Amino acid sequence: MKAKYSIIIIFAVLMTSCGKKNVQSSGIDITNIDTTVTPQNDFYQYACGGWMAKNPLTPEYARFGSFDKLGENNREQVKALVEEIAAKDEKVQGSVEQKIGDLYNLAMDSTRLNAEGNAPVMNTLDKIASIKDKAQLSVLMADLFMRGEGNMFYVYSAPDPKNSSMNLLQMYQSGFAMGEREYYLDNDETTQNIRSKYVAYMTKMFELFGFTPEQSEADAATVLRMETRLATAAYDNVTLRDVQLNYNKKTLDELQVLVPQISWNEFFGGLCLDIKEVSVGQIPHLQEVGKMIEEESLENIITYLQWQTINGASSVLSDDIYAVSFDFYGRTMSGREEPSPRWKRAVSTVNGVLGEAVGEMYVAKYFPPEAKDRMVQLVSNLQKSLGERIHDLEWMSDSTKVKAQEKLDAFYVKIGYPDKWRDYSALNIDMADSYYANLVKASVFENEYNFGFVGKPVDRDKWQMTPQTVNAYYDPSINEICFPAGILQYPFFDMNADDAFNYGAIGVVIGHEMTHGFDDQGSQFDKDGNLNNWWTPEDKEKFDARTKVLADYFDSIEVAPGVHANGRFTLGENIADHGGLQVSYQAFKNATKDAPLATVDGFTPEQRFFLAYATVWAGNIRPEEILVRTKSDPHSLGRWRVNGALPHINAWYDAYQVDETSPMYVKPENRASIW
Repeated sequence: MKAKYSIIIIFAVLMTSCGKKNVQSSGIDITNIDTTVTPQNDFYQYACGGWMAKNPLTPEYARFGSFDKLGENNREQVKALVEEIAAKDEKVQGSVEQKIGDLYNLAMDSTRLNAEGNAPVMNTLDKIASIKDKAQLSVLMADLFMRGEGNMFYVYSAPDPKNSSMNLLQMYQSGFAMGEREYYLDNDETTQNIRSKYVAYMTKMFELFGFTPEQSEADAATVLRMETRLATAAYDNVTLRDVQLNYNKKTLDELQVLVPQISWNEFFGGLCLDIKEVSVGQIPHLQEVGKMIEEESLENIITYLQWQTINGASSVLSDDIYAVSFDFYGRTMSGREEPSPRWKRAVSTVNGVLGEAVGEMYVAKYFPPEAKDRMVQLVSNLQKSLGERIHDLEWMSDSTKVKAQEKLDAFYVKIGYPDKWRDYSALNIDMADSYYANLVKASVFENEYNFGFVGKPVDRDKWQMTPQTVNAYYDPSINEICFPAGILQYPFFDMNADDAFNYGAIGVVIGHEMTHGFDDQGSQFDKDGNLNNWWTPEDKEKFDARTKVLADYFDSIEVAPGVHANGRFTLGENIADHGGLQVSYQAFKNATKDAPLATVDGFTPEQRFFLAYATVWAGNIRPEEILVRTKSDPHSLGRWRVNGALPHINAWYDAYQVDETSPMYVKPENRASIW
């Protein structure tokens, strides 16, 4: 299974402790509210319409929401740190400062990038073209993977789902450049148009790399056909959520029998790995890779691998190459009108390559030590609330409740930043090499780092996000929740606001991450992170029936004309939103029971709780991006994380006097009730 942690797009912290008052305002910006809409008819538009009007989409964005706005602020902060380093005339060779500054300067040097054109990639294309028989493919594919230059499948190290104390090499389906298998298989008019433009994009790109127009057109058709083979064999996003089906541990000998067309000793040797076992995530896809190696001509395989290299490099070469890439991925697929400024792309690269080094500087300047202390208390408050709700569940037996409480108590909590920073001394960034060549070295460095964990005990202190990331996650394989420093800012937390606002905003997000431990996937892992059933058969049957209510409800939502949400694909995130709301609302009521909050600006405390929650998901989105995210994102669209979630929360009905006349009304017996 790949990257088993579920990620919520935003988060924030620095909460006052339960019952402790630090109230100066309601925290609600009334200009965010659209008063032309009643909350009972369209709560998302009511709560967020004003924000959406104040923050229209710019040409750079396919979607822009509250968390994007915070991300912009973080990017500016990181930019200031990086540019100060990059501007220094002299840096100690091999120092972190030298690597950050030189990589940023390489990314910003458009004159040099345009002069180099496609040259940095041509040696790789020639190397691919030089192989004489298929027996050479195993070594070549390993080399390309290490260098980040493409392949038909993905390999990575992660905790063994059934032995969570040890890291296991795992494999995951990939190899189709449009990202989602549906772009190759669906036959609606929109998808067919995207496929047609994808072929045109490939044709233009091949020409930019020296292929004749005739050869470029033929090669584009070959790539589409081969990627379609891979996509056809791949699991869809719903099937990928079946954690048992996607765990298939094999010995090296068994893998060789399963896919004999690849010499696995040679392939793993090329990754500098000496392994005895591996988990094959999606067996039909990997078998199709083997069949393609056997059935396709060597010339076709060369064409496919060259395309993987070209496409992967297209965003870090000359402006003309990047423009063609953006025209397809940015304009056609997402509806964006303009690319991000070069400095933003440069900062993203530095964050990607030297993330913890930048994070160490970021934390020192922007994250006060007391913030971490307050976050520890807040997480404890939410854990207590979730524990209370588990204790009071009427549908769960006592024996299963004991296991659930044990898992909740065993959460491994990471807040702000790592206790030990990563060592980048082995990474070499050299201005004498091209920007692309340095990124290839960075890919080798990263893969060597990742593969270095294979077969070794899991390091529970290793972070899966950098501190400056505007994000958070839960990882069921080690039962951990993580809240990086980067999201600890307004509007998701307000030191001057009362508990109604803060529990409604960041409290729900904390509860969301906790609930991932008990969603349809997380609930299959025990307190130690092992894929191990801890339910009685009767309780599991009841749980599945209750989660099906959410899946069916979201399946019924029409997100665009003729396009419905995928309730089974988004089920884990919808369960987490539902649980986060329930858990945080109870924590909010606990915190204020001895000193109830007053009505402020005409809003009761309960109304402010739900307004704060909705504002977390305020945003504008292009029609094209709605279709992209419906196919690819396990999170529901922002509008439906509000209008789809709240109709299942009884407290929302009470707060806004929602009755049968409301189009959002769901009968009590039809509402989801899980955690």
